[in-house]
Amino acid sequence: MSPSQSEPMVYDLFLADEEATLALAQRLAKIVQPIDSKIHIYLKGDLGAGKTAFTRAFLRALGVTGRIKSPSYALLESYTVSSLNLYHLDFYRFNSPEEWVEAGFRDILEESAVVLIEWPEKAGGLLPPPDLYLHFHYKDEGRQLSITAHSTKGQTWIKTLTQNN
Repeated sequence: MSPSQSEPMVYDLFLADEEATLALAQRLAKIVQPIDSKIHIYLKGDLGAGKTAFTRAFLRALGVTGRIKSPSYALLESYTVSSLNLYHLDFYRFNSPEEWVEAGFRDILEESAVVLIEWPEKAGGLLPPPDLYLHFHYKDEGRQLSITAHSTKGQTWIKTLTQNN
């Protein structure tokens, strides 16, 4: 069975506050350490649920220095650390999946790069499956996070996360 056909693995956890979200992002960045050629992480959740906070901490842990802006208006923010390209996309403002195609982001998903996409559902079924799909839900004073691995490397990252818990 190829990685894209493997059964998704799910890991659910509670994040009590923003500090817990940032710590998880840093841990995941250390596990992922972009030794893999392409890394795709999609983030879903209501406004303010923690997607951008997670992404900023993740990028910072990968070595991004300086200001990390939200791509809500620009749609794309890109960074380079050493020879590694990092892309942070936000599809919140899309009204239809065709806008993703028209925006010309397909090539980014073919690059050897780390790609994080907020609001991937706005692209409909046009995106390839991610390595990890993070879904943030409000719960009590914190957040419930469901991480689903859609690739073999994503499953390896979840196993490592759960072993180091």
